[in-house]
Amino acid sequence: MQVNRRQFVKLLSAGTAAMAGARQGRAATASELAQDADRPEYHFLAPRYWMNDPNGPIRWKGKYHLFYQWSAQAMSGAPMQWGHAVSEDLVHWRHLPAALEPTPGGADRDGCWTGSAVVQNGVPTVIYTGVIHQPGAANHDDEWRQAQMLAMAEDDALLHWKKLAKPVIAGPPQGMRATGFRDPCPWREEDAWYMGVGSGERDKGGCVLLYRSQDLRTWEYLHPLVHGKRTGSPAPDAVDRGDMWECPDFFELDGKHCLLYSSENKAMWATGVYDRKEHRFTIERRGWVDHGGLAYYAPKSFLAPDGRRILWGWVREMRPAAAYDAAGWAGATSLPRVLTVDAAGQLRANAAVEVRKLRGEREDVAITTNTHMKRRMKVLRQELGVTASKTVTVRLLMRGVPVWEMELNADAGTVRCGETSFAAAGSRLRIYFDGSVIEAFVGGRDAITSRVYGLKPGETELEVTATGAAAVSLWEMKAISRDRLTT
Repeated sequence: MQVNRRQFVKLLSAGTAAMAGARQGRAATASELAQDADRPEYHFLAPRYWMNDPNGPIRWKGKYHLFYQWSAQAMSGAPMQWGHAVSEDLVHWRHLPAALEPTPGGADRDGCWTGSAVVQNGVPTVIYTGVIHQPGAANHDDEWRQAQMLAMAEDDALLHWKKLAKPVIAGPPQGMRATGFRDPCPWREEDAWYMGVGSGERDKGGCVLLYRSQDLRTWEYLHPLVHGKRTGSPAPDAVDRGDMWECPDFFELDGKHCLLYSSENKAMWATGVYDRKEHRFTIERRGWVDHGGLAYYAPKSFLAPDGRRILWGWVREMRPAAAYDAAGWAGATSLPRVLTVDAAGQLRANAAVEVRKLRGEREDVAITTNTHMKRRMKVLRQELGVTASKTVTVRLLMRGVPVWEMELNADAGTVRCGETSFAAAGSRLRIYFDGSVIEAFVGGRDAITSRVYGLKPGETELEVTATGAAAVSLWEMKAISRDRLTT
């Protein structure tokens, strides 16, 4: 069974010790984690156990801080907390103690869920969703009481945080048949703070609720920033059927406003016009943040000091729960991506230039219809760049058997990867292989994430074939730690 964000949360609330034990997983040793070829070596990971959404990325006092949803004591059965890591260059990370943990008896006693970080009056401040489990709720949507919480940093290393005891927003607007109320995203606009909260209405569709505040503590509800439509899906879960939008992220970029949200098992983007007087967002164009669908979810961005909009996403497991229970870890974080919006309103994504710091020696190969490139992968850390005149196909093979394939047809403007196909512009591929994670960027615009398990160093081959000419560049990437523990 593959477990998504909401199914995992449901497992956390299992009412019997037997269920909790069944999802406990095993405590893998540091040695076992270091030797696990499925575990990436230059993507950021939690030290062990389950991780999901990236939270509250921020740069403070010359360092990048990344928080994330983490079940720190088990694969499930433990309330979610905010894991914490710090970096000086966006690619090398050092683990720090958890930043936020549930407060016994508090409004977040059953979990500190996803949120954002801002700086208010010179103090890093996080707004997150605190939850209380309500077993036996008449409606599945009401199983978790969700409220927006506030915490302020007490030191410049962001190691210690002071929480407000009470929620700053106790729940969704009165009278609303809300399907959820979580994942706040605040921003500063003129002389006030505004904040979107992921939500939705039963049988109406997902939405982002808009609030306003002067101090981040007292919030006034305005109206939906934007509202989706009912999909008609029969799925019992509101997110799966599109009646709930999770993890909203709203920002201005290259003359447009952009909304990111996750629903129906995919991460979506929408660009359009934001009316600053009426405070409503009108969508003009939309698409997938990542064409990997299930493999990529809940992205979160921040504005770097140099003006770049940088994004991280949760790379989900695509293997059975029993497999990652046995491994003792689940989930990874995507490489940092730089977002831009072109003149047509299309969101574009590329790996941040900082990732190039991990490149080793470069190999260049020219191939044609009558030739191909095949390399045995001594390590599962590779970056591949390809520019094709017509069609190029990249494959991974184990003992001669293809286990993953991507085809770019530059003439037709299409990409195929497994059962997924989509229209893509350009003739360039940039693919990052790292253990079981594959992140690919097409034409400097589209991204697609895949998971492939069971690859073995020395037994895995990388093959590139083409119709027409193709220029290939290949780098062995450097690991960011010696033991696959990131730090």
